[in-house]
Amino acid sequence: MPDQNRISAALSAEDLAVISTAVASIKKVLPFLTSLTPDERRELPKLGPKTLGFDERCASYMTSQPALVPSFIDQVEVAKDRALRTQLSAVMRELGSLTTSAEDTLTIVSHEIYSADLAFYQNVRQGAKRGILNAQTVFADLKQRFPGRANAESAAPTKAELATSSN
Repeated sequence: MPDQNRISAALSAEDLAVISTAVASIKKVLPFLTSLTPDERRELPKLGPKTLGFDERCASYMTSQPALVPSFIDQVEVAKDRALRTQLSAVMRELGSLTTSAEDTLTIVSHEIYSADLAFYQNVRQGAKRGILNAQTVFADLKQRFPGRANAESAAPTKAELATSSN
C-alpha cells in the first residue's frame, strides 16, 4: 500500500488549552483516583468479567443473610464501592475509546513522519554516492541510526531495523 497522508490536522494553542482544561476538570471531579505500582497491579485480586457473577451473588446474600457478613465488613462502604465501580466502568469505556483513537492517530502520524524521514534518508544516501554538496556529511550523521550495517552506504535499512528504530 503506498504511503498516503491519512492525517492532516493541527491543534491550535486554544485547542490544547481547552483539552488541558477539560482533563483538569475531569481530574477535579475524580480526586480519589490513585496509582498503583506494577507489583500492586499484578498482586491485587481483581473483580473482572469472570468474577462479576460471584460478586453479584455475594451482594445478594449479604443483603438477604446479614448475619453471615463478617463484622469487619462495612456494608455501606461495599455498596458505595459497587456503585462507584459501575460508574467508573462507564467512564472508562468512554475514556478508553478516546484514548484508543488518540493512540491510533498518533501511530498513523508517527508512521507518516518516519516514512518521510526514511525517504529523505534514502535520497541523502543517493546524494552522498553521487557527490552532492553536503549530502555526505548529512548521510554520515543519519546513518548512525542504523548501526551494524557492514556497508551502510549501499544498503537500505532492513525491515527488522526499521521496526526496532521506531522505539
